[in-house]
Amino acid sequence: MTSRRERPQTFVDKASGKLARRPELDAALRTIRAGDQLVVTKLDRLGRSLEHLIELSRTLQGRLVDLVVLDQGVDTSTAVGRMFFPILATFAEFVVMWTRRAGRVPRLAV
Repeated sequence: MTSRRERPQTFVDKASGKLARRPELDAALRTIRAGDQLVVTKLDRLGRSLEHLIELSRTLQGRLVDLVVLDQGVDTSTAVGRMFFPILATFAEFVVMWTRRAGRVPRLAV
């Protein structure tokens, strides 16, 4: 999490899995204020499902907090970032579901 007013704070959760508790995310969400940015490396590390990602996005937006996803280059402080967020959230959920089912990440032909 970064704040435009003070030194950035870092919160790191190490648990994985759909039902794993994430106390550091909870702490970040309690600490974050209007004007801050929540920065995550990958979208699938933030939410456990599409519904959870959308709920978090709405919560952050309602609190005037921007979400920055480094891997996917999403920044919800921009119109383009807000437009692409639900698309990338859907794709992130697809990759997680595919990986669980197939045991590997899909390779997409381009």
